[in-house]
Amino acid sequence: MQSSADLRSLLNRIDHRGYPAYKDTKGTYQFPGYVLSIDHVQGDPFASPSKVSVRVSGKNAGFPQELYKGHHQRIALQDELTRQFGRKADQFAFKAKGSGKSGLISVSRCYQEILERTACRLDPKSGDIILRMEIGFPANGRTINAKELEKILFNFVPECVKASLFYKNVDAKRLRSIIDLAEDQQYIREQLSKMGLCAFVANGSILPRESGISPRPMKGGVSFQSPEELEVTMELPHKGKITGMGIKKGITLIVGGGYHGKSTLLKALELGVYNHIQGDGREYVITDDTAMKIRAEDGRSIQKTDISMFINDLPNGKDTAGFCTEDASGSTSQAANVVESIEAGTSLLLIDEDTSATNFMIRDELMQRVIHRDMEPITPFIERIKELYEDYGISTVIVAGSSGAYFHIADSIIQMDRYVPKDITGYAKKEAESFPMISGPEEAAKRPDFRRCPRAGQAFKGNDRIKMKTMGREAVMINKETIDLRYVEQITDSEQVTALGYCMRYAQKHILDGRKDLRAVVDELERVIERGTLAVLCESNSSVSCMAAPRRQEIFACFNRYRGMKF
Repeated sequence: MQSSADLRSLLNRIDHRGYPAYKDTKGTYQFPGYVLSIDHVQGDPFASPSKVSVRVSGKNAGFPQELYKGHHQRIALQDELTRQFGRKADQFAFKAKGSGKSGLISVSRCYQEILERTACRLDPKSGDIILRMEIGFPANGRTINAKELEKILFNFVPECVKASLFYKNVDAKRLRSIIDLAEDQQYIREQLSKMGLCAFVANGSILPRESGISPRPMKGGVSFQSPEELEVTMELPHKGKITGMGIKKGITLIVGGGYHGKSTLLKALELGVYNHIQGDGREYVITDDTAMKIRAEDGRSIQKTDISMFINDLPNGKDTAGFCTEDASGSTSQAANVVESIEAGTSLLLIDEDTSATNFMIRDELMQRVIHRDMEPITPFIERIKELYEDYGISTVIVAGSSGAYFHIADSIIQMDRYVPKDITGYAKKEAESFPMISGPEEAAKRPDFRRCPRAGQAFKGNDRIKMKTMGREAVMINKETIDLRYVEQITDSEQVTALGYCMRYAQKHILDGRKDLRAVVDELERVIERGTLAVLCESNSSVSCMAAPRRQEIFACFNRYRGMKF
């Protein structure tokens, strides 16, 4: 390891030389209180910024172990340190001048959800901290401007490190409140199953968002207030007594007029699989963390998925126990999404009628009489929903605005009235008595066959130069194959998409052997990440990409949409 003085001397030597001379700076340097590592140097000032990291020993950082003693506390602490570093770095961004990306200083952008990221990692044993950032090395044209880089590395970065990565310099009271919130959120998650709940929404929560493109809470938004019939109370470790609406396991229907808050509540529930930051308004909206949002997904690829629970006896004789298509219809895609969610281990399905295939969700009594059951290959979801709960332990929350047929089978019915929930279960059940109940299937469905084994990845063998490109939250491109993730709606950050791309790459290079089924493949991926952190997927200490941890359910979803993955 070299000293910071060595780096300063090197910068003086390469000043005004051609940009490639910056490559000489790659290495580690001891600075007062931390080690700075230049891990990857960009090829020119217009290329992706250089990757730089800082390491602070646990002794120098000084964060009390009680702040990161458990997994959820550590994730919350890492998240806050990343945010603090980012806020400080924003003050210095582009103050060093030059061409292209010269002067950029950036870390991962954290939004409302708290996610594990490669941007900041605190070792749970030693307390050592590593924080990764990107810096645009300054140049005039393509000539090195070393004086400006010296300004960044010797003035700006030390200020950021000092302000955010040393316990003595942070707001200890604020940090304690963040960890307390994480512990309270974890406590609620642990209580859900014990109390027979699949979700909890605290009174006083603000569910509406600022706009369709802003995740921040709406100013003046209606505060959530649970119906008395559905209220539950918990005693949290730090906040104390908290009351809110408990959504019981089973079948829950959310109804109401248009624009009254049905989809807003469902959106809060689907993102309740993640913890949220203080001030988000949804800090105490906690959902079973295996929950999956299900919708129709016309055009998606389906490979050997057993959808016979819902679709059988197709006129063309196509096999539905190992269904394959490159262009799924609304009903087949939604059937596949349900079955793949079972495979991924979900305990809760979240469905919005507006984004569902009507013929998959329901066939009313009149249609059943005119088009006899023997003539219809689709067994609609309404006929399997109780079976999913009773035989598989999978609850369902459905937003319905036009179909009352689910009133007969719902365990709880919540009406949203101007963003205020009301329990109308008794009233709706009584009204439903006047209408015929849809007849159910004659027999239970055969359990889906999950013995799908992805083939070994021939395309990647002997080829480490695999091109990957993240396209926001919507897709990731691996070489020339685009994995469309637009309708995997619980992906909340583009860095999760990047991580999914690396999961696909790593699995194809190291795990797929044609014998492991998909569940075993995902299990192995999770073990690899747990043993070596998320960064191990990059397989390079010198070039760790910005990634955020996806859930197990999103890893399954990505495999299932990867057309380059053959079963």
